[in-house]
Amino acid sequence: MPDFMTTSQNRRLAYYQTEGQGPGVVFLGGFRSDMEGTKALALEEWAQANGRAFLRFDYSGHGASDGVFEDGAIGDWLEDARDIITELTQGPQVLVGSSMGGWISLLLCREMAARVAGLVTIAAAPDFTEDGYWASFSPEIKHKLESEGQIAIPSEYGDPMIITRRLINEGRNRLVLRDPLPLPFPVRFLQGTADDAVPVEWAYRLLEHAQGDDMRLTVVKGADHRFSDPICLEAVETALDEVLQLLA
Repeated sequence: MPDFMTTSQNRRLAYYQTEGQGPGVVFLGGFRSDMEGTKALALEEWAQANGRAFLRFDYSGHGASDGVFEDGAIGDWLEDARDIITELTQGPQVLVGSSMGGWISLLLCREMAARVAGLVTIAAAPDFTEDGYWASFSPEIKHKLESEGQIAIPSEYGDPMIITRRLINEGRNRLVLRDPLPLPFPVRFLQGTADDAVPVEWAYRLLEHAQGDDMRLTVVKGADHRFSDPICLEAVETALDEVLQLLA
């Protein structure tokens, strides 16, 4: 069973924590994902094998945490991540952000840079509410979203995805690709060419936009958005090893 903590916003979050040496590693999952995914569990196993501190958790409205998914927005999940890292970890952490977790990680780098030692992203999706969803909606869909407050769109990962007006509007306050984005620590971006949720062009845009002296992008031919087969998991662990060795 997971442990739970209550955030400063009175949201009850589920988490698992592995004790070990620092800097610790924090996994931040994706939109409608949870901490029981293949990448999170593989990284936990890696951390335990290497004696490394590790934290995985569910945002509010996700997985085992309290809350309703449709009530949430990027800023809420950023607050969740900020509070749980502040409360449960010591010193700078290496963030591993998957998809939306990549966006959340970049926001954390901007808002609490002193607590970030390094960054690994997997199919990072910064600004996806604006550049993905909103940009792809027809005028009719945009009008329906604005007037009715939510729409349902098909999802290959299960039930239709509910997109709310608040998710879009609040996300506009959290964009990271419109202003300078300094990342003054080791950074490794990972992206698959067969990702149908996050175009590979987004990875190049992020690499071009972010500012830092040690930043690399690894593109894996044929990898999809899950980025969870053995080759991809090895790429994640290799990237994490590189970052941690640079911090040793």
